[in-house]
Amino acid sequence: MRFRTRVAEPPRGPEAGAELAGAAGLAVRLGGRTVLSGIDLAVRAGEVLTLVGPNGAGKSTLLAALAADVAPAEGRLLVDGRPAGEWTPRELAFRRAVLPQAATVSFPFTVAEVVAMGRAPWAGTRREDEDEARVAEAMAATEVAEFADRPFGALSGGERARVALARVLAQHTALLLLDEPTAALDLRHQEQVMRVCREWAEAGRGVVVVLHDLGLAAAWADRVAVLRGGRLAAVGTPEEVFTEGLLGEVYGHRVRVLTDPETGAPLIVPHRPGRGGAAGADG
Repeated sequence: MRFRTRVAEPPRGPEAGAELAGAAGLAVRLGGRTVLSGIDLAVRAGEVLTLVGPNGAGKSTLLAALAADVAPAEGRLLVDGRPAGEWTPRELAFRRAVLPQAATVSFPFTVAEVVAMGRAPWAGTRREDEDEARVAEAMAATEVAEFADRPFGALSGGERARVALARVLAQHTALLLLDEPTAALDLRHQEQVMRVCREWAEAGRGVVVVLHDLGLAAAWADRVAVLRGGRLAAVGTPEEVFTEGLLGEVYGHRVRVLTDPETGAPLIVPHRPGRGGAAGADG
């Protein structure tokens, strides 16, 4: 008698505005230290949510918690309406794709092979037939198709970052969780990545992005969560949370918040001395 392993059924696409992940009273402890505390945050289909804040504020830890890669010490974490701990790893992989800060590959895989790794969760499901198309779409969106046959290890840092993003896009889940996807990229490719995030959200999925560049967050996010010391200092639209008072307090540095004359989005400018030195600082 032959037995077949039961393959978990892939989820349907999310409804507009559905909560894809949500934290309530969330606390996370790592190495005996409380890294996050009192986090209440929901991630919804159809939006780009950016996580910003100074170094050590807890942005990456919060992203990992929303991905169910870090267990809460307190509070509740839901993924697709169920407690995160009730999903198997594969069921989670059907629902969210995670891009870590560093992308490493130990073996000499080609770019195309690395991107195709994103399709691994769908093996044996009805969506396995989509593999070729999803890989091609992801490589086109990140502009890496031209070096599909090159070894991943031979790429520049920025090229590796784009291939890593393509792998996550190829997974094609309802929720993307991206940790500093623009950090190694030039200006054009930073904008390209955020444009992909916007398109992903407009297609009815959800995106959470950790960013250090407040200008990118202001231009592309629907909502921004500002973290400070492991807590949420503010959550709202860029216009609501990017104020001179809040940003100056959170970052410990004075800023000016202007308005982009074309888009109306906030423009955040750090306070700097004038060209003539301190005498022109407030001029």
